[in-house]
Amino acid sequence: MADGRPYILGLTGSIGMGKSAVAAMFAGLGVPVFDADAAVHALQGPGGELLPEIEAAFPGSTGPDGVNRGKLGAAVFGNRAELARLEAIVHPAVARLRQAFLAEHAERPLVVFDIPLLFEKGGQDQVDAVVVVSAPAEVQRERVLARPGMTTEKFAQILTLQVPDAEKRARADHVIDTGTSLAATRHEVQALVHRLTGRA
Repeated sequence: MADGRPYILGLTGSIGMGKSAVAAMFAGLGVPVFDADAAVHALQGPGGELLPEIEAAFPGSTGPDGVNRGKLGAAVFGNRAELARLEAIVHPAVARLRQAFLAEHAERPLVVFDIPLLFEKGGQDQVDAVVVVSAPAEVQRERVLARPGMTTEKFAQILTLQVPDAEKRARADHVIDTGTSLAATRHEVQALVHRLTGRA
């Protein structure tokens, strides 16, 4: 363990690369996984603790079902100042949940922080090593365009907001290839867990 705490592995990958499947594989091997997206959904969902603050900053953006993603998205999309305002509400709350998660699993040798925009938001400073989930571009494209409501334009727009896959791979400490079979990917994850828990 590093400094009497678990070894923290940051898990990231561009849209459609299979990050959720890999996160589930870590969890299936008994590694605690902190899901940043799920934390945000809980904070912004029905009865979420951030609703009053978000409503005050963006009137009309919340309701009984939590944040109205369409309305809030329209308020911040393409507007850096408004997005920064929203992030100033959300990020500290997620950081608190992450600290509580670390405290809860303090005795474990290894934990995973599942952070979609790890490189984009500078999150690599909060982890001991980064694992990037990656697949060939044509596999990624096929997966993403199969999602309901996804268009080639939307996909192109999302890619412009993300650090390119090649750069993520270059900056990663470990790369998990999801362009193969699920069994092969699971084997890679298992080998990495054994390597890190043996070392940690």
